[in-house]
Amino acid sequence: MERQKMNFETRKSLIQYGAIAAIAVILYATGLHTDVISFVQRGLLSTGILNPNVEKITEARSKEMENGLLANTTKADLNFQLIDTSGKVTSLTEMKGKVIFINIWATWCAPCLAEMPSIHKLYKEMGDEVVFIMLSVDDDFEKAKAFNSRKGYNFPIYSLASNIPATYESTTIPTTYVIDAQGNLVLSHSGMADYSSEKFKKFLRSLK
Repeated sequence: MERQKMNFETRKSLIQYGAIAAIAVILYATGLHTDVISFVQRGLLSTGILNPNVEKITEARSKEMENGLLANTTKADLNFQLIDTSGKVTSLTEMKGKVIFINIWATWCAPCLAEMPSIHKLYKEMGDEVVFIMLSVDDDFEKAKAFNSRKGYNFPIYSLASNIPATYESTTIPTTYVIDAQGNLVLSHSGMADYSSEKFKKFLRSLK
């Protein structure tokens, strides 16, 4: 009797593991594993522990401005070109004098997809105040366009039309850069974050 029970439990475990393996294979075969992983990571984002420390940046800038000079800032390199979804080529130099939010992402990057809802929320609230550059590094830009359409995101997405300056080269995606209205690179953040927080909105508004 005990042996039969053990055999039953073994068969039950094998069936469960088999089902899990089958689900995993299906998710990878259909490409849905990225969406599933990003959904799980979104829960981590909600804690705020991965967000950039914008309060520290703001405090440092305030102290420097009191002395009349932003000494510890890097001038952003705006000398590169982008292609939008309609095929129009534009240069970042055309955005000079505005606050710019640059996010480098790809459709195969789960952390990129995890932070997308927060960026979309930020865009809907601040799209008239800040220039958003959602820069896809997908090999096929059509994949990025299809993803954006499927998700209902209406922020502008771009692909590179020229070499990207060394300033924005990163071994990690997503990577986000923020440039102030004076052309200073004030934020460089590697990894996912929740950009829809009130702290981050306040930070962006302080950069005009």
